[in-house]
Amino acid sequence: MHLHVKITVISFFVFISSVLFAQGTIIDEVVWVIGDAAILRSDVEKQLLQIKYEKVDVDGDPYCVITEQLAIRKLFLHQAKLDSIDVNEAAVSMQVEQRISQIIAQIGSEEKLEEYYGKNLRSIKEELREQAREQSLVQQVQQKLIGDQKITPSIVRKEFLKTDSTEIPFVPAKVEVQILTVEPQIAVEEVEAVKAKLREFKERVESGDATFSMLAMLYSSDIESAKQGGELGFMGKGQLVKPFAEEAFSLTDPAKVSRIIETEFGFHILQLIAKRGDKVNVRHILLKPKAQLADQNKALAKLDSVVALVREEKLLFEVAVKQFSDDKDTRMSAGLMVNPYDGTSKFEYQHLSPEIAKLANNMQVGAVSKPFVMTNQAGKQVSAVIRVKSKTIAHKANLEDDYQLLRTFVQNRLNAEKLDEWINGKIKETYIHVNEEWQACEFQYKGWLEKK
Repeated sequence: MHLHVKITVISFFVFISSVLFAQGTIIDEVVWVIGDAAILRSDVEKQLLQIKYEKVDVDGDPYCVITEQLAIRKLFLHQAKLDSIDVNEAAVSMQVEQRISQIIAQIGSEEKLEEYYGKNLRSIKEELREQAREQSLVQQVQQKLIGDQKITPSIVRKEFLKTDSTEIPFVPAKVEVQILTVEPQIAVEEVEAVKAKLREFKERVESGDATFSMLAMLYSSDIESAKQGGELGFMGKGQLVKPFAEEAFSLTDPAKVSRIIETEFGFHILQLIAKRGDKVNVRHILLKPKAQLADQNKALAKLDSVVALVREEKLLFEVAVKQFSDDKDTRMSAGLMVNPYDGTSKFEYQHLSPEIAKLANNMQVGAVSKPFVMTNQAGKQVSAVIRVKSKTIAHKANLEDDYQLLRTFVQNRLNAEKLDEWINGKIKETYIHVNEEWQACEFQYKGWLEKK
């Protein structure tokens, strides 16, 4: 693992572990001294617990790796002080709020958060804020040390040619897929039945016959939130689809249940839990009208006709997408799917839905599939056809096909070399005392144990 990756990993651990394991009782002592800063045994133990919790693989003895990374962090923080580097407090606050929202979404509520960590929300935020500030300082120092290196094609070529073949990045097989989807028409009777069920739930909650959370757990189609009684956690408007957000932020009475609203996911009713600044926490129950078999068959038959025209070259696939597709995300891009992992149009097969991946793997470039039924991102069953636009076989990166990948690879390596050089130099000029328990460690940097 390169240095810059290690530092990023340990920074993440530091940011969350002091809160996550705050309830544990750890006997403390100073185990390392770096300049005028100390590393405590509790610091190391917290990181170890977090690594086990996250199931992160560590290359080497975890006690040695963790402590060395904490020591490196101390060096960067000391340099930030020397350079009078400041942090953007607004950005730190935003990061803390986002993290708090994520934890609340996982745990269920602000009250459960405080109960779980044995601290009030203010104390939790303060701890997270300090860790976020340190993270920002470390990143700024690293960026200042790295500078703006100009990575030209000649540098990429030179570095690539001297790289051992075992270190050259491996490029997995990838595929570009165009998709055309048709949503089956839902019978009016089915939609009305769903709405009637939600109206019944609303009446039962407001009359005291049932709690909203119980009904959500029993009936909501949103499986993840149903586990929390329909609770979503604190969210901003930008995190919610528009109709849902507008309704959620308009609620004022936690005893009342909202009107029925429709989104791309189905039909919802909401109940206010709390508002905090520009965020709101609500419970919701989602019900999805289901298409009948006859409706699905009609959609498949429609696609059969479209596929026939494409195969007979009477209609371009791209034109068919614009005319017939119900997928708003791909309709205007000729059906080309975008990979949410990297923002490109190329997918590793495991990043596609199982239905699409299985078909695409067995198709030739330019081929169009038979119509099939799949579940889209909104959780709806739709009929679809795909066309394979391109395929890339698994291979070791080369300059002709993978220049951008290799450019990033070279830049990361040169950055790591610069940081390595700085750390080695900093270790030589810094007072360091290592507890005897750690002196048998095999460290990445050999200077920690050298007499100054």
